[in-house]
Amino acid sequence: MFSHRDLSTELEGVRNAYAPETLVLDVERDFETLDPAVAETLGLLVDRLDPLSYPAEWVPADAPELLSRLASDEFTIGAPGDGGVAWTRQTTPPTVFVKPRLQGSPPAFIDFLVAEALVQVGLEASDPDSPDGPDHPLPEHFLGFFGEQYPALAAATPLSPADTYQLAYALFEAYIGLHTREVFVEWAGDHPALYDQWVDAGERLEPRLTELPSAVARGETGFAEAAEYACSAIKHDLELPAPFAALDTEAYRHHGPTYAVRWAEKTFEKLA
Repeated sequence: MFSHRDLSTELEGVRNAYAPETLVLDVERDFETLDPAVAETLGLLVDRLDPLSYPAEWVPADAPELLSRLASDEFTIGAPGDGGVAWTRQTTPPTVFVKPRLQGSPPAFIDFLVAEALVQVGLEASDPDSPDGPDHPLPEHFLGFFGEQYPALAAATPLSPADTYQLAYALFEAYIGLHTREVFVEWAGDHPALYDQWVDAGERLEPRLTELPSAVARGETGFAEAAEYACSAIKHDLELPAPFAALDTEAYRHHGPTYAVRWAEKTFEKLA
């Protein structure tokens, strides 16, 4: 199911700089979440498994079933939305997974996705409101990011539970992007091939950003879908349209979920 992935010289440099002990594995089968029995086979490759769980009271009664699984003792790795590369700190050392869905993608782009995951594994967030302290590792999932404030986020939106999940994922991606993009900018000198992939991915996102508000207004794009698109652009340091531009701030970077919940409350009050 798992095999060690050969890394380019640039990727080795990124791993050494941000997450030197991290394993990078190719996965035989695609997944959104790894089946617990499959996940536990990682025990053959790592020193220790540390299953992550969250308090059940963080999960609204009508939330998607996956969130209830995360709040249980079930060993869950990955989540819908993770794309072709996922990572976890539920193993010691941490592990990055490269999924077979990326087969056929340009190797340089796959390298960027792996490098991005390595940066996320190794970075610390700066959030004085966090119960884990002002400086702590980036959370592995948006439920760990919002914590006890997730029900407040759900209550602030008129969206369905599934769309609220999508919005929460987008807001979490925006928060991560605020921390990682400064790293990507520095790669212009140290890791030019990875930097070029970061720039290229941003250029492919940019044309649709300006159309998002009108697409939402016409009902062609749902709010959660628009949020996911806009928030993914933050890591590329692109200019966002309202109301998402208010997420591209130092206030969000430093106050995390508290800021995100208040943003949702104000945004949906204006849309009502």
